[in-house]
Amino acid sequence: MENKYMPTFKEFTNLNKKRCEESFFPLDNWSLSDWATALAGECGEMCNLIKKRNRGEDIKTEDIGKEIADIVTYADLLASRLGLSLEDIVIKKFNEVSDRKKSKIKL
Repeated sequence: MENKYMPTFKEFTNLNKKRCEESFFPLDNWSLSDWATALAGECGEMCNLIKKRNRGEDIKTEDIGKEIADIVTYADLLASRLGLSLEDIVIKKFNEVSDRKKSKIKL
């Protein structure tokens, strides 16, 4: 059932926005605060699973991964709502940190 196709950032963003608008609502129907709150909620869900795992509960890595995927999806939609490209901002920030740390690893 696992999909072997890995879309580019731009393809992911286009499909993510299309699904949002076709299956949920237009991207602009939510304010920046709405998108930020949704993103924070997903981060909280991931943190809660990790907290439970740290307390000894049987939390599957796959379940944590699902929350991470939700975080990326919402971050992409928030970036889109701001008129930003997730690909562009990730590359720029990654390279800024590499420069600051004098790392030769860049995107």
